[in-house]
Order: sequence, then structure tokens, then C-alpha cells
Amino acid sequence: MSQPPQDLLVPANPHANYLAHKEEIDSAVRRVLEGGWYILGKEVTAFEREFAAYVGVSDVIGVGSGTDAIHLALRACGIGVGDEVITVSHTAIATVAAIELSGATPVLVDIDPGTFTMDAERLAETIAVRRSNKLKAIVVVHLYGHPANMSALMEIARKNKLIVIEDCAQSHGALLDGRKTGAFGDVAAFSFYPTKNLGALGDGGAVASCNVEIGERARLMREYGWRERYVSELAGMNTRLDEMQAAILRVKLRYLDAENARRRQIASSYNAALLSTGLLLPRAKPQASHVYHQYAVRSERRDQLQAGLKRAGIGTAILYPKPAHLQPAYQGRLKAGIGGLEHSERVCGEILCLPMHPQLSDKEVTRVSNALVAAAR
Repeated sequence: MSQPPQDLLVPANPHANYLAHKEEIDSAVRRVLEGGWYILGKEVTAFEREFAAYVGVSDVIGVGSGTDAIHLALRACGIGVGDEVITVSHTAIATVAAIELSGATPVLVDIDPGTFTMDAERLAETIAVRRSNKLKAIVVVHLYGHPANMSALMEIARKNKLIVIEDCAQSHGALLDGRKTGAFGDVAAFSFYPTKNLGALGDGGAVASCNVEIGERARLMREYGWRERYVSELAGMNTRLDEMQAAILRVKLRYLDAENARRRQIASSYNAALLSTGLLLPRAKPQASHVYHQYAVRSERRDQLQAGLKRAGIGTAILYPKPAHLQPAYQGRLKAGIGGLEHSERVCGEILCLPMHPQLSDKEVTRVSNALVAAAR
């Protein structure tokens, strides 16, 4: 994104989010530059502590990206070559890529078309039929900001002695039964890519856990397995959150709940305005607090609607145009779970993400709504 978009009517606008906190962010950046310590210093340590308290876990390890966070979480859990890991096909490709980076093999199950997250029934059926000692873990994705059905998924995982890794790249601050996503599984992975609800001004990610052993291994492995510098206790990697991004994230973390509340207000306005259009609108389950990383509608006329909004000067996004198993790099070689991937494929043909970020004004939300109502006629 070399040329920041000036129009706010796009699905996400990290530049607008920066401008909303410009004075504090600029001050934080100056503090790092003047301090002269740029990697794994006081800002990273402070952010890790503050974010752990926010999520409700005992340990957070800052890393270089959300993809690295999933990869490192898997390796810290001992997942590697020869193992199988269940996840979904309707997700950012990073989820599947990270599993393969660990050496493990992804096994894909279908989604609940209402929440776009892992279908617990399909998970249970897949585990029951495969009955493989290669099956070691589940990566649960909280897609678009809605929590997955963690009570059911955790019950299935515990019954079958499977590790649970939460992919929270799109669910910062989302709640389920009063607990934040990232605090349910054995370990969680977060992304701080600039467009996320909690986004840096560059790449960044974090591993979060209440498991002391997993947290310690992840912390060692993020920097070559070092406890003592230049002495590798474990075979590790280089994936470090830098001081500048950590300082920026500390500023933005203070506003996360308020900005998520604004996202919910925008979603409520969209819901009311679009109710009569015939579109399938996103809805939060009663026990869930959705944080609307994306406001994703569904329509069989998706492409026509997108073209109509484009003519009205409104940007939209299709997240994601193809499920993982139909991507050119993966087609024909990923394993599918029981029941197939019908919902994943159908959703990818119908999904459309509208402008959704805290800097949208009520007037702009109305403009988007009116344009979509007109396009849907």
C-alpha cells in the first residue's frame, strides 16, 4: 500500500487509523528512535505484558507476523513432519501455509455458513472416521471477527486429546461467553497487519498462551532457540516483533475496545438499512461479541452488487475468492474432511465485504447502505 487511500469508503483504511492517533503514535516512534534500541527491548516487553492482560492469558510472545505466529505456535506444541492438523478451507491462506511450514499436513473441514467458522459436527465426524495417530491438532479460525463455537470445539478436542490453536488474526477483542478469543485453546496466534482491528504500521504478530511450557518454547524458538545469546537450546527461527511496532501497538491497544464498539455500531446500522434487500447479513450468536473485522454479506448476485457499488465510488473486497483447496498452489493435494467443503465453496462465490473501520462516519455508512440498496433492486 505505497499510496494510502484518501477515500474512507474502502473495506479497511489503516492510514485513517494512524491519523486518528497520529500525535500519540508519532510520540511513541520518537521515543524508540531516541532510545536507540530497536529489537526485543522495553517496548516489546511492555506490549507483551499489556496484551497478555488484555486477552486474559499468562504469556504473550511478540513475533514478526501472524503467519509466523501460527507456525511458531505449532512448532512450540511439537507439531511437525508426519503430523496432521485440522483446519478450515475458508480462511486467509496464511492458516494453511503456516501448517505446511511446520511440516504438518492440513486436513480441511467445512464451515458453519452462519458464522463462517469451523463446523463442530463436521470436525467430530472427521476425527471419528480418520482415527489416525497422525492427527495431532486443530487450528480454529475466528473469521471476520466472529468467535468460533469454542465450547463445542474444545469438548471435541479434549475428548480426542488434540491440541487446539486459535487463529485470532481477525478477532482481537472478540468475546464468547465473556472470555476473549485467544484464551480458550492451548495456544493462540494473532496478526498485527495494518488492516487488523489491532494493527501496527508494518508486519507483526504474537503467540499467546496460558501453558507455561508452550510459552517458554515459543519464546526461545522465536530467536534461534536462545536463552543465552548465541547458544541454541532448541532449533528455532528468527521472528521478532520490533520495538517501533510494539510502541505503536501499545498506543492502539488503549483504543481497541472503543474502536470495536464503533464497528458494532456500524454493523448495526448496516443491518437495519439492508434488512429488506434479501442479502444474507452477518449476525452474532447470542453468546458472542462480534468485532466485525469485516462486514461480510452474501448474495448470488455478488459480482453485480460489487460493480454497482464501484460505480457509486464505494470500494469492496472479496475475502476470500477461492477456498484454500481450490487455490492453484494447493488444488488436488489437500485432504478434505468428512462431509466435503460445500459451504466453503458456496460462501466464496457469494461473499462481499463492505467498508468497515472505526473512522467511517454515520453519513458515510448511510451512503454505502443507500448505494447497496439501489444496487440490490
